[in-house]
Amino acid sequence: MALSPLNQRRWTNFKRNKRALWSLIIFSVLFTLSLFAEFIANDKPILVSYRGEIYAPVFKFYPETQFGGDFRTEAVYSDPEVRCLITTGGNIDCFDEPEALIEQADQGIETGDDFHKGWMLWPVIPFKYDTIVDVRGVAPSAPDGSNWLGTDDTKRDVLARVIYGFRLSIFYTLLVTGFASVIGIAVGAASGYFGGWFDLISQRFIEIWTGIPSLYIIIIMFAILGRSFWLLVLLTVLFSWPGLVGVVRAEFFRARNFEYVRAARALGVSNATIMFRHMLPNAMVATLTLMPFLITGTIAGLASLDFLGFGLPSSAPSLGEMTLQAKQNLQAPWLAFTAFFTFAIMLSLLVFIFEGVRDAFDPRKTFL
Repeated sequence: MALSPLNQRRWTNFKRNKRALWSLIIFSVLFTLSLFAEFIANDKPILVSYRGEIYAPVFKFYPETQFGGDFRTEAVYSDPEVRCLITTGGNIDCFDEPEALIEQADQGIETGDDFHKGWMLWPVIPFKYDTIVDVRGVAPSAPDGSNWLGTDDTKRDVLARVIYGFRLSIFYTLLVTGFASVIGIAVGAASGYFGGWFDLISQRFIEIWTGIPSLYIIIIMFAILGRSFWLLVLLTVLFSWPGLVGVVRAEFFRARNFEYVRAARALGVSNATIMFRHMLPNAMVATLTLMPFLITGTIAGLASLDFLGFGLPSSAPSLGEMTLQAKQNLQAPWLAFTAFFTFAIMLSLLVFIFEGVRDAFDPRKTFL
């Protein structure tokens, strides 16, 4: 679908801001990769070939008995015995010396009359965010060939947790920012456009609402209902939407008596059409100016709650929890460096992107 001349000009202005354009490209690549985190970092193989059949453990539960084992629980694919069963076709007893039998199968030495050599296609990182890595020594362990960014104090792979935590943080930020922006823009637009008693009542309500200690409410609700991702999104949205009301209200107050608004009213155009089709685009520059602060504040708020222990469930991949581990394990500097660079890169890219979006919507902004 072709862009309108106005949107073409905005896109052209955005592309001329090289910092914003490259930030968008880098962020898009990182976020796209994180969407496929299960194929990049997982303790289950992507594909398994067993006796001529192809299985996809990433998508489906397979018991160990499916591969000739003894248990009906899900197969632990990193276990040497399970690997031996898959590699040798499950026709021999892999209880004794499974590693030797795997090596024989890899060398093409048949280990049974009905031998079917199998294989497993593993992700680049053979650990999920909650996988306990079998490494020697005390945790956290330093980076090595198996764990590129080391492990945390419970022997979980740090790089896998960064990938999953990055995706979770971005999803959380998009949800909170999207819903909070819709509510805040709608309330601010109505207050500025109608004014009068509506504006007076809404402003008094916002003053009372913003005076409520949001952190205490989140802690109390988590204590009653338990910690969950969607509950945290809901509570954060409830306390985030007033951030955009003031600037949108001021823009609508300024524009409601402009000639084009008065002409639209005289022609019988509905209030909703005037507000959101004609007035809102003119208020977008001021609105988008605050958007980077709202986004970075949302990410920092999630990290702060996780750092304090009142955020996402402990089983969830959390960048804030990794920051807490860095504080508690000063002898493991790779945790601190990983947390710092993850937040620095993520927040910088988002700020640069929205600076470019803000400038693209500004009709007075030009790039040489």
